[in-house]
Amino acid sequence: MKKINVLMIAMMAVLSVVSFSACSDDDDDTVSNMQRYQNEVDKTVRQQKKHDKAILLVAFGSTWQQAYDAFDLTRSEYEKAFPGYDVFLSFSSAICINRAAAAENTAARSFYEPKYWLEAFGRVQYSEIIVQSMQVIPGEEYGRVVNAVKDFANNSNGDIDDSYLASVKLRMGTPLMATTDDVAALAKVLDTNFKSYAAKGAMLFMGHGNPDEYDTYKANVRYTQLEEALQAINSNYFVGTVDMADNFKVQVHERMTENGLTSGNVYCAPLMSIAGDHAHNDMAGEDDAWDNGFEVNDDGEVEDTSWKMYFYHLGYTIDAESYTDDKGIVKGLLEYKNVRDLYMAHTQRAEVVDYYHSKFPE
Repeated sequence: MKKINVLMIAMMAVLSVVSFSACSDDDDDTVSNMQRYQNEVDKTVRQQKKHDKAILLVAFGSTWQQAYDAFDLTRSEYEKAFPGYDVFLSFSSAICINRAAAAENTAARSFYEPKYWLEAFGRVQYSEIIVQSMQVIPGEEYGRVVNAVKDFANNSNGDIDDSYLASVKLRMGTPLMATTDDVAALAKVLDTNFKSYAAKGAMLFMGHGNPDEYDTYKANVRYTQLEEALQAINSNYFVGTVDMADNFKVQVHERMTENGLTSGNVYCAPLMSIAGDHAHNDMAGEDDAWDNGFEVNDDGEVEDTSWKMYFYHLGYTIDAESYTDDKGIVKGLLEYKNVRDLYMAHTQRAEVVDYYHSKFPE
């Protein structure tokens, strides 16, 4: 909704490296923050290692307790589904890591980037490592996950035994909508969960998306493909985003109008792994820039207005029933078992990564 300056994000990420040191008990000023983080992760892995194989779940991150609960539930179910593996959770966002450590919305909690976990895995020498992306599309954030795996496999720190890296089985599990087959599978699951709402009005899913300049792997197309797959089931389904050009809530409304949905019930749900700031604020929040009409910005979006308030002012009846549980809490994708099952299926068929040998040809 509110555009965040890219430079500010970069500055905050750098600052996080400084302020996050509060999470460590090591007060030795001669130890760098990065080494402190590594020491903490090394300690955690050594203490929790029970098996010879490991799974690392990599999410973007969040600062909401509900999101932490969803991640913890997912990790717990992974431990049951993959009994021969130690399962760990990582955040790829330095900003989320820093804010979680600072107890922004709930009790302070320490998360770490994938590189620290992978380094620790290499030090205890797990025989097999699966890195499972918890992203929805294979976009910018997934690219960060891939790069972390590449750096580990190519021994970017230079302190992992080369013979170990040549022998370890390293596998990657792809995001929820990595392929068109994945799109079709997710459409069926979403219809199972939301068909009762689509039968009564417009059922809208709000994804994140990437700005055009960061649309890694051209992943934004998955949202369009998902809407097509859902509309093949019921024409009342629509998929929009908060950050994909030409697919904001304004364009979703245009498509609804073209389909004859000019009034009636509107139901919403976040198309994100967890319900965080975007779900609670951009989708279901009270932000409202209505002033006898809306002003569309140069990107084709109405800023400072949630989806709920936007469609309310356009004359639709907004029903929170579709995106909240019986306690009125907004639900993310990982809070649905059949969606968690899709992620686990990706982990089951995770492909072997051979980055090491691609860099060191025989």
